[in-house]
Amino acid sequence: MSSDTPRKDEDIPIPAVLERLSTSPDGLSSSEATKRLQQYGRNEILEKKRSRIVAFLRYFWGPIPWMIEAAAIISAFIQHWDDLGIIAVLLAVNAVVGFWQEDKASNAIELLKKRLALRATVLRDGKWVDLSAAELVPGDVTRLRLGNIVPADSKLIDGDYVLVDQSALTGESLPVEKHRGDLAYASSIVRQGEMNGVVTATGMGTYFGKTTKLVEEAETKSHFQKAIVRIGDYLIAIAAVLVTITTLVGVYRQLSVFDLLQFGLVLVVAAIPAALPAVLSVSMAVGAEALAKKEAIVSKLVAIEEMAGVDVLCADKTGTITKNELTVGQVRPGAGFTEEDVLLNATLASREEDKDPIDDTIIARAKSAEDIPGRLASYKIASFKPFDPVSKRTEAAVVGGPGRGFSVSKGAPQVILDLVHAGAEVKKDINSSVDEFAAKGFRALGVAKTGDAGSWEFVGLIALFDPPRGDSAATIATAESMGMEVKMVTGDHIAIAKEVSSLVGLSANIVTPASFLNMPDVKAATTVEQAGGFAEVFPEHKYRIVDLLQEKGHIVCMTGDGVNDAPALKRADAGIAVAGATDAAKSAADVVLTGPGLSVIIDAVKESRKIFQRMTNYATYRITETIRVLAFVTLSIIVFQFYPVTALMIVLLALLNDMPIITIAYDNVLYSPRPERWNMRTLLLVSTFLGGIGVVSSFGLLYIGLVMLHLNTTVIQSFILLKLAVAGHLTLFVARTKGPFWSIRPGKFLFLAVVLTKVVATVITVYGILLPSIGWNLAALVWGYALIWFVAQDFLKVQFYKLIDRRQGADNPEPGEGSAKSGRPV
Repeated sequence: MSSDTPRKDEDIPIPAVLERLSTSPDGLSSSEATKRLQQYGRNEILEKKRSRIVAFLRYFWGPIPWMIEAAAIISAFIQHWDDLGIIAVLLAVNAVVGFWQEDKASNAIELLKKRLALRATVLRDGKWVDLSAAELVPGDVTRLRLGNIVPADSKLIDGDYVLVDQSALTGESLPVEKHRGDLAYASSIVRQGEMNGVVTATGMGTYFGKTTKLVEEAETKSHFQKAIVRIGDYLIAIAAVLVTITTLVGVYRQLSVFDLLQFGLVLVVAAIPAALPAVLSVSMAVGAEALAKKEAIVSKLVAIEEMAGVDVLCADKTGTITKNELTVGQVRPGAGFTEEDVLLNATLASREEDKDPIDDTIIARAKSAEDIPGRLASYKIASFKPFDPVSKRTEAAVVGGPGRGFSVSKGAPQVILDLVHAGAEVKKDINSSVDEFAAKGFRALGVAKTGDAGSWEFVGLIALFDPPRGDSAATIATAESMGMEVKMVTGDHIAIAKEVSSLVGLSANIVTPASFLNMPDVKAATTVEQAGGFAEVFPEHKYRIVDLLQEKGHIVCMTGDGVNDAPALKRADAGIAVAGATDAAKSAADVVLTGPGLSVIIDAVKESRKIFQRMTNYATYRITETIRVLAFVTLSIIVFQFYPVTALMIVLLALLNDMPIITIAYDNVLYSPRPERWNMRTLLLVSTFLGGIGVVSSFGLLYIGLVMLHLNTTVIQSFILLKLAVAGHLTLFVARTKGPFWSIRPGKFLFLAVVLTKVVATVITVYGILLPSIGWNLAALVWGYALIWFVAQDFLKVQFYKLIDRRQGADNPEPGEGSAKSGRPV
């Protein structure tokens, strides 16, 4: 809706706003909302979509396409029409495959975004319902609670106050307190309080929509992506140096400048990892889709790679390690009160429509009691203050029943004790009860009410029990076998934390924030690193825990669900919003869980390690292939004054190599038993070693063709082309495993793509399509020779990895080598 400037609604009285919007505090009917949705449109910020034609044409613009296009122009100039045709096909294939894969990745991301869309609590037909925020219309009445992202510009009409963080819109550094009659802007975050508001503007008509032309999150490159790009730059530099040497030698030998330039360009093109962007985007998209099926929605794709290196998992107790299915275990009344009094007053201090787990548990228990429902009917709630992390209690003003109005409150026992100003003896008894509950794994909740004199009285304690999930112990054992330490984080009493830890097999070394706050960083970091878990934790303590663990060099995953968890989720290398998290926590997290439990997180880590492994395999193969082809061609020209392949053949080789490599995103891999780390030294050592073997084997076949078989120059070039093509993807099968090549079966798509391209290469060289023919006998010789070297190369690779393991221990580096968000190298 495009109203008069949203800020003007701030000054208009509530009745005038309701009249202008033709609504009331009771909200709209469903039929009226449907009419307004058609009139005003969906509550969405319209993003400027890039034309698909423009997106496709981008693949013909940039350094790599320019070099291919320059080679095509030179081919046309010197009238090498066959070369021109093949180069044009290479350019078109790169563009089509790249565009198709990018489009597929974009569609996958859009689907994930839809699953993360905001929800809103709306008053429709006199009932509170949960709807997609996109369905809000002007005149709707919404409830704004702690942790909500305000879904649309709303005039606040009912409630005490809300504390709103609107820094992203107005630049104000501190949250702003808003009351009845104030305006809450779309996309601001509710930090405290709870109020109802009537929607005054939606979509592009909101203050946020009018000041934001395009909502776009800046793309963050992970360390792994940066490393892959560095590899690409490194390969381009090597290619440029070797091609320059080759060209200078050709000029010295008085060869055609145009032929040399064309050959140099296509050689550089063959060396450049043109499939790199597509491999990255497809791997991430495939991984995100796989995680979504396992109830983990990725909001930031780079988090998939960061999670692969996580070695410390800080997991919330409630809902992650436990079931988050609360039951009332025991009720202990205070002096002068009964169990029914405790449940009655606790129910009055709860609100059913808020769907709070604690409130729901208490209300359900009260409804099951014989006399309480009847007594509840005689009371009316005049006002209600919801729970917030600062006060740690709820409060309600009650009217009706015997006597005059009174107030009730429920919350943390320590907070309730402070409220009632209990004496030392009473505090001792209550704390003893709390400790007794905690030893059984029960969480205590205090209840209080005001008496006739208006002073607070302690009503009693309610013991709530949240049992561990059935799979928690096994999942924690799995995590530890994967090299991750699980540290439980809870706001509950330390005795509860120790009891739950013992039930699921976690360390009993539980500490409270007092043991690491207000002490030197070095000592605090050691304390946090050695702790098995943390109890009595406030959300702001989580940030400190993450920071100290990162100071010790760990890659940290932190879970959270509350609005105050957002800083810790952002600070963590992988922030995870658990099932049922607030909008604010979801917006700050890298991954949002749609299912409960720790196993979802472990599945996400496993999938992340698989993706990391695929990317490492691709990097190893690409460096190996560049060294193998470039070094062989350059040495052949410089030392033997012989061009082992023509420019056309190099283009064909690049085409044949790039087409199937995209399918590496679907390859079968085993996740690493240890946290993954980027190890450039090992990668370069192994790649150089494998590339060197490839150069030796190529010269071996060149010797056979020239000296033993006395093949002429044109035939030997086709002979070598088939060898480079066949051996190239056999090298991929070598590079994709650290053990023998048969230890992990290749993915179906990868295997079929490789076989198909090798068949094409064989047919082209055997029958002389665009090239001199070599016949089936020579083709069979090449295949046999390549297979023998494939087995030998794989055997030598396994031995080389063993040597590296013994001398460096580089394949499985210990945790503590750096953290992405702490700024240290990884």
